[in-house]
Amino acid sequence: MMRGRPDGAQRKSLVTSLCVMAVFLCFLFVYYGSSFRSGRDHATTALEYGRSLRKLGSSYFGGDEDADSGDRVRTEDESRPGTDDGGIDFVPKSFPVCDDRHSELIPCLDRNLIYQLRLKLDLNLMEHYERHCPPAERRYNCLIPPPHGYQIPIRWPRSRDEVWKANIPHTHLAHEKSDQNWMVVKGEKIVFPGGGTHFHYGADKYISSLANMLNFSDNILNNNGNLRTVLDVGCGVASFGAYLLSSDIIAMSLAPNDVHQNQIQFALERGIPAYLGVLGTKRLPYPSRSFELAHCSRCRIDWLQRDGILLLELDRLLRPGGYFAYSSPEAYAQDEEDLRIWKEMSALVERMCWKIAAKRDQTVIWQKPLTNDCYMKRAPGTLPLLCKSDDDPDAVWGVRMEACITPYSEHDHNAMGSALAPWPARLASPPPRLADLGMTPTTFEKDTELWQHRVEHYWKLLKPKIQEDTLRNLMDMKAHLGSFAASLRGKPVWVMNVVPEDAPSTLRIIYDRGLIGTTHDWCEAFSTYPRTYDLLHAWTVFSDIEKKGCSVEDLLVEMDRILRPSGFIIVRDKRSIVDAIKKYLAAVRWEAVADSQTEAESDEDEVILLIQKKVWQTEETFRDSV
Repeated sequence: MMRGRPDGAQRKSLVTSLCVMAVFLCFLFVYYGSSFRSGRDHATTALEYGRSLRKLGSSYFGGDEDADSGDRVRTEDESRPGTDDGGIDFVPKSFPVCDDRHSELIPCLDRNLIYQLRLKLDLNLMEHYERHCPPAERRYNCLIPPPHGYQIPIRWPRSRDEVWKANIPHTHLAHEKSDQNWMVVKGEKIVFPGGGTHFHYGADKYISSLANMLNFSDNILNNNGNLRTVLDVGCGVASFGAYLLSSDIIAMSLAPNDVHQNQIQFALERGIPAYLGVLGTKRLPYPSRSFELAHCSRCRIDWLQRDGILLLELDRLLRPGGYFAYSSPEAYAQDEEDLRIWKEMSALVERMCWKIAAKRDQTVIWQKPLTNDCYMKRAPGTLPLLCKSDDDPDAVWGVRMEACITPYSEHDHNAMGSALAPWPARLASPPPRLADLGMTPTTFEKDTELWQHRVEHYWKLLKPKIQEDTLRNLMDMKAHLGSFAASLRGKPVWVMNVVPEDAPSTLRIIYDRGLIGTTHDWCEAFSTYPRTYDLLHAWTVFSDIEKKGCSVEDLLVEMDRILRPSGFIIVRDKRSIVDAIKKYLAAVRWEAVADSQTEAESDEDEVILLIQKKVWQTEETFRDSV
């Protein structure tokens, strides 16, 4: 008996101790749940962290946790950045850091998400390479870490020819395309000799040969400034676009995140304009009549599928008299299958009123008609049909392709072309399509002048922090008429001009100025890899997001994903919005480097905040790199 009593007391004491420890651990879990280290369950922890933010009144996911769908829903008592009092109920001390496995995450082009959601997609139509964004409850609310050994990118123009291997640690293409001079691994760098599948000996020689085929003077493809914008489909690592730049031609280099993984990431790391996209079921996010030349060099696209719908998408995008340069075995091979494809493709483009402008060796160049005359002369019922009169060829965001020919507007038909000035004069010349938007040349000229003053002011703020070659890849998140980009003429930069999908469709004006860009909805992640832009310009973007009921915090995390370490953000917005953003700077590891009033002639309610992203590494990354 006497020996049993101490054992019982001992057990009771042990149970009490365990209960105290359990309570203590629960307290630690709740209190420190937001301080999160990379590990096996890192993504799950990040997700739980986001849920706790929302319960505390944050709009991190921009929606109610109990919502039945992924729609963004706010509770009435949520306090949001930009409210009249600028109040925020809860600002995290820090956002969690994603697991190192997510260092190349593209949220809306994430194949793992497709598998998890069990989406039923047609692989033959490339639907698995199109955008599929995560619902609110599956969004990552963590900061994307750089890969092990990451270094500040090599600066332009050296970056055209070499990048740090550690920044994109993928050498698959170097081995697979070793005989085609795509890229070569040399020590700590990856070198780009300028080759391609159909131009092993250099893109520069290939480009000159295209100009020669078209009888352009001095074998220069820009044709005295009349050929300025190019769409390179299936671009590889974008060497074609890289070597066009010296001829004052800018290409939108386009490729999906397919078996040639990271090709667009390599392009952007090199400082070459590029975008993740695919010719699948939906229109590319560019307006009609945007490009003087479309190019496909062994792009492995079946142009005959679905009544030629993909070739008709190129037709929509080409300007009157625009060219399609096609380098592929079908253009020269003599085996039975290639001959069949060539015969059927030739018949299709003839019905589309394209004519062969030149054909030599591996390459054929077709030219689109200047007017609607040929379309009107076709026999009734000829396929492909003309698009219906109520079809808007400039509506692109989430719009499915149609197997029809987009006829020209009455103006373009009568003008026998786009009536654009040659480059660089077209940059400052009011384009004819201004009238489609109800704008006058005076409006255009005032906008150009306004943004020249604004950009001059921006560069004064940036001057203490940058050198002439610090910046290369820039993004204007709300480009309007493209005057921000136009004001940077003469600087060694290029600009991705983004027009929000619910804004007036001014992207056509941007292309008519000889610039490039895309359509996007900033309630979703952008189609690019992490760490691909040096500067983001956000003019009233946060105000617009708030009006739409989307999450400002989501946008902050997305901007951090896109921005390179040590990169810059220019926020131009209402003071209440800017003050709210300042409260998040420490959480996203940014710092304010300048806080300025706007220029005298600008909106008095707008202020400017210049931000720089800090260079940081996770503990695991640092440990692995030393």
